[in-house]
Amino acid sequence: MLLSLVNSTVGDVRIKEGLGYEAVPGIIDRRVSEKVDWNEFKELEQVGRDEIASKKGHQDFFTIITTRLTRAAMRVLGVLAGRKKATVKKFFSSIPKKLRKTIRVVCSDIYAGYINAVKEVLGKGVQIVVDRFQVAKLYRKGLDELRKQELKRLKKALPEAAYQAFTGVLWLLRKNPAELTPEELAGLSGLFKHTPLLGSAYVFCYTLTSIFELPLSKAEAQQRLRAWKRLVQTSEVDCFDSFLSTLEKRLEEITNYFVERKNSGLVEGLNNKIKVIKRRCDGIFNVGHLFQRLLIDLVGYEKFA
Repeated sequence: MLLSLVNSTVGDVRIKEGLGYEAVPGIIDRRVSEKVDWNEFKELEQVGRDEIASKKGHQDFFTIITTRLTRAAMRVLGVLAGRKKATVKKFFSSIPKKLRKTIRVVCSDIYAGYINAVKEVLGKGVQIVVDRFQVAKLYRKGLDELRKQELKRLKKALPEAAYQAFTGVLWLLRKNPAELTPEELAGLSGLFKHTPLLGSAYVFCYTLTSIFELPLSKAEAQQRLRAWKRLVQTSEVDCFDSFLSTLEKRLEEITNYFVERKNSGLVEGLNNKIKVIKRRCDGIFNVGHLFQRLLIDLVGYEKFA
């Protein structure tokens, strides 16, 4: 029955197995724990942390703690209510001391509360990696805000026909420049003639992306990022000001990415699985139940076949 729950709703399983509705959750509660069994792990090595909203409008967050096993599989270690530093710190403190000592890398986003929680519990021996994709989200936000600002300005400054010709190419700002066709490049060039500031920001944005693609050492990456920062600061572009402040404060954790190219990609994939579970379950707001469903989806065949 538990295997039937993989990619299915409780209602579907109830019908398939000919059970009352309350019987299915009862079986889950008896067979599947709402918390991790630390005895199943010999080491943790790499731990990831991310969050997902339990409701629309980015409200009532869950914090998801995961680990990557040696065979590249992922396991959920915890589903926490909220995203406060104290909550994350309490969870890491609950990990048995013997296992805590095996954690070598923690991947997280840029939020200081999480980073500080990890540092306070795990100490200096753990390498904290600010997820590359979270970094990209932050600096691309600056470009997107400038795009909106310039769009409003051009709408007022240009004749309607000229303005409409450019609205179709604005989405190209989010596309990898290497993947643009000659026609698309020509469209962007035409747009940048009317907004050189946006053109400069576009170049800065994807120059930064290219730095993360290069096979650099941590020291080389820090040198490149500092040089990029100086170029931005001496330009007229100010849409990256917030990111520059973060870069200055978190350069160590951001460039830890270049040591072993660790990231939270598996956690991002898990977020998509959680979204599917939420749709199947018509919303799920109990952290214990969400942990059970994730455990079934991730290791149901391994544990219950």
